[in-house]
Parts: sequence; C-alpha cells; structure tokens
Amino acid sequence: MSPRFEPARLAALPFHVPLLAGVPISLCIAILGLPDIGHGHSLSYRTLFFCTFLAWLAPTAALQRLLWRRGWAAWAMTPAMLAATYLMSALNNVLGQTLSIHLGRYDHYKWHDILAGMDGCWLPLIAFCATHAVVAYHAALAAERARAAEALVAQRDAELRALRYQLQPHFLFNTLNAVSALVTTGRDRDANRMIVQLADLLRATLATGQAHEHALADELALTESYLEIEKARLGERLRIALDVGPGILDAQVPCLLLQPLVENAVRHGIAPAAQGGALALKIAARGDVLHIALTNDVLAADAATGSHRVGLRNVAERLARLYGERHRFLARHEAGRSYTVDIELPLRRDASTATATAWIRAA
Repeated sequence: MSPRFEPARLAALPFHVPLLAGVPISLCIAILGLPDIGHGHSLSYRTLFFCTFLAWLAPTAALQRLLWRRGWAAWAMTPAMLAATYLMSALNNVLGQTLSIHLGRYDHYKWHDILAGMDGCWLPLIAFCATHAVVAYHAALAAERARAAEALVAQRDAELRALRYQLQPHFLFNTLNAVSALVTTGRDRDANRMIVQLADLLRATLATGQAHEHALADELALTESYLEIEKARLGERLRIALDVGPGILDAQVPCLLLQPLVENAVRHGIAPAAQGGALALKIAARGDVLHIALTNDVLAADAATGSHRVGLRNVAERLARLYGERHRFLARHEAGRSYTVDIELPLRRDASTATATAWIRAA
C-alpha cells in the first residue's frame, strides 16, 4: 500500500514547480489560438485570455496550497477550487467585454453574459488545479517513501546493534563463570591467563566500532582469541582444526559472526563430554559466494534435542536482516555425533589487506 500523509504535506512542494506544471496547458492554449491568426479580433481575445490565464496561475496555486496547509480534504477542496476558478473566469469575461467595448463591438456591458461561455478560461484553470494536485501528490508520496526507507534503515540498524549487543553479555557471563570455575578448582594460573585473554578479546571487540561488517581476517582473529580462552579452560579436551581458503581474508563478514557459533559448539557440544571433542571450521569461496562450515562433536543425548541456542538464533536473525534472500543459514545434526552449521554469504571484498596480513602472522 502507498504511504498515507496529511494534506499539509502536499504544500511542501516548491512554489515554482506548480507554475512550471502550467506550462503544458499554456502551450495548448497558444496552439489552439493559432487558427485565429488573421481572423479579425479573434486573436486579440485569445491573447487576452491567454495572458489572464497566466496571471491566475500564481493566485490559484497559492489558494490551493493554503487549503492544503489548513488540512482541507479533497471532498471539500474540489467545490472550493471550482468556485474560485469560476469566479476568476467571470472576471475574465468582464475583461473580455471591456475589450469588446474598446474595439467598438459593444457599446455597454452585457452583464447577463458574464456567467456564460467560460470554457475558454475555466476549463484550463481546472486542468491546472488537477495538474498541480497530481504533481504535489507524487512529490509528497516520493518524500514519504524516502522517509519510510530511511526509517526502515534506521530500524534495521538498531535491530542489528541490539542483536550484536546481546552477544557480548552472553559471552561475558559464560567466560566469567569459567574463570570462577578455574579459581574454585585451584587453577589460578589458567584463570589469570583467561582473564588476560578475555581483556584482549573485549578490547578487540570494542575496536570493531559501529560497523556491522569487517574483514574475515578480523573475524578470525577474534575467534582465535576466544578459542584461546576455551583452550585455557578445556586444555587437550578441545581439538581445533581451521581450514581457510586462499585469497579470502579480505572478504566482508558480519562482526561477531563466528564467535557465537564457536561458543555454542564448545559450550553445548564439546565441553559436556568427558573426553571433549573436535571443532572444525572450514571457510572457502565458491564463485561469488563465501561458504562457512562449522562442525563439532556433540553428545548423542544433545543430538536428539535439536534445540537452537541463543548464539545460533541470534546469528540467524542478524544474517536475515543483513542479507535477506542473498544468504543461507542451516544448522543440523549429522549422522552420528556431530553438529554442523552451514552459512553462505555474498562474497564482497575489502580493499585493505593490513588486517589479513596481521591475522596470518598471528595464526
């Protein structure tokens, strides 16, 4: 449906625009007068009515805009503008009879003819009012659509930020609980190491700023920092395999895309198992699509539940808002005891390669 707006919005059109809208009507009047050239005083009358029509354009537009600003609805404006333009046409007839007296065709005013034969001016004025209304409506409609689009972008931006900010407390609480568990079990060195790594990770997370996307290299660096924290907690129970294809470190991905997926895999798949498990992350480019696959071991009991965790649900919502139909997100249990998240994103490049080089050195 088209956006709805108050009549006052129609008066927001610059005043010169409706005057320009009267140009085609003026040209039609001028063309209709061409056959009268050389036929006595007919051209004089045509010229008079043409000039008076031009003179009435500005007052007519001003009156129409005044009624819009006062909130008049179309059902009230129509008879009002018809009456106003009818009065203007009557005044034109007075001027026409004045010209007739001046030319010697009449010796006095014929007042009974003043309200007759107004099609020469009244109809063009009505056409001008209709043109003015159509032009103003479409201009207001375009402005309203632009405002609606801006509001939609602002709403989408706010939703994305809200979803992103949900991740940070969730991850922070889990990590602090892990630190508390290490302290309780007497693993003070591991707890101190985890706190340092947590500070580094939070500093790197804040460094992403307000952007919704950054280079894959930056995302891998954040994910690697998080995995170091989990390694401090789980030790050899967490086995990690990273496979990143060539030439894609500058690909643009959502900020904090991988960390919640990895956290979900570790917290709900690998950590509950006494023997731990493996986590495999594979990223590759296929044409203009960036493919991300994350697979982790999971207990058979968890595999039967099939429940989406907070991180998975959050990532799915963010991808839907960022890419719409241009992405694919699939989380599923594989045969046996593994869980896989498959993501496909449009492949877009970042001109900067500094971050990519930094991650290669760190890796």
